[in-house]
Amino acid sequence: MDGRLKSFEGLLGIMDDLREKCPWDKKQTMESLRNLTIEETYELADAIAAGDLVGVKEELGDLMLHIVFYAKLASEQGAFDVRDVIEEQCEKLIARHPHVYGDLKLESADEVKQNWERLKKHEGKRSLLTGIPDSLPAMVKALRMQDKTAQVGFQWDTTSEVIDKVNEEVAELQEAATSADHERMEQEFGDLLFALINYARYINVDPELALARCNQKFKQRFQYIEEKAGEQGRALEEMTLSEMDALWDEAKSLLT
Repeated sequence: MDGRLKSFEGLLGIMDDLREKCPWDKKQTMESLRNLTIEETYELADAIAAGDLVGVKEELGDLMLHIVFYAKLASEQGAFDVRDVIEEQCEKLIARHPHVYGDLKLESADEVKQNWERLKKHEGKRSLLTGIPDSLPAMVKALRMQDKTAQVGFQWDTTSEVIDKVNEEVAELQEAATSADHERMEQEFGDLLFALINYARYINVDPELALARCNQKFKQRFQYIEEKAGEQGRALEEMTLSEMDALWDEAKSLLT
């Protein structure tokens, strides 16, 4: 037997045991697992952002357990089981990759994405944006919407046009900020963020990952300031901004 199949069979067996014998696992429902699954997904995202392959392996295992758990719960209700989940996914992948499993010729990743969207529409999807979860983080959702609409040509022709749009939104936000209209400021700020996310897409930067790494960098540098202040026996509130800036510069030179 393929070792991968043997390992997966072992996981299914453990899931059966846990559902039968563990008081905690016996109590779980799809609803009770939902938030835990979201947490596990973010833990995987953290490991990926950190380049932690050991962590990625661990978090993938946790997510795989959740998938098996949901399938087990569904099987107890007579809805479907893990075999149904896998077989349906296999059928969908084969149907959506006619350039691999059929005679269609597609030469680039962009052509594959465009054909993927055409196939989904033929499957009955009424909108290109159908299937993007409402609960996605706003930045990720914006990127996904831009990426999908680009497949039908709804995008700027050049990167310079995109940066012009960013600059236009900056000017509109600055103008709005001089008013007392908070709703307008919020709207213009959202427009600017949307334009920046679009620019990131054009230069092949993942904005969510870029911001996650920026957040981590800020955290490390600020904690360095806190640590050095503590070594001096000083509270941050007692330090001037220039003193904290000097420690920030030290952190920049020491921490990558």
